[in-house]
Amino acid sequence: MANRRKDALHKCSRTLVNRCGEIYVGNVSSLKLVKTTMAKSVLDAGWGQLKTMLDYKCAHAGIVFKEVDEAYTTQTCSNCGSLPESRPKGIAGLGIREWTCYGCGVTHDRDINAARNILAVGQGCLAVGIPVL
Repeated sequence: MANRRKDALHKCSRTLVNRCGEIYVGNVSSLKLVKTTMAKSVLDAGWGQLKTMLDYKCAHAGIVFKEVDEAYTTQTCSNCGSLPESRPKGIAGLGIREWTCYGCGVTHDRDINAARNILAVGQGCLAVGIPVL
């Protein structure tokens, strides 16, 4: 299983590097998640390995690879940049997969919204919204 996982991660990372000019990833700590109830899922997914593979393959190909702070990326509206009070919060909020921004009325898928925010933070073009901690 470990060899299959590693092979799949190599193929996935190579495809991403070949297809993308820039790759930005959140700074989720897989080592911290291993200490939670999600340990098996985190280890099975090979998040840490994928980031490592992307890092060295991007460096070799001359592609931008950057790990960015992902704090509040699922909760900040990627459309208007607001951090609404009614946003999904905490462990209970993880089950909320879609939410609507009360600032601009846009409905977001939690993961797609986070991906847009991570991209914006990586490119340095997010002027408002995600607070600096």
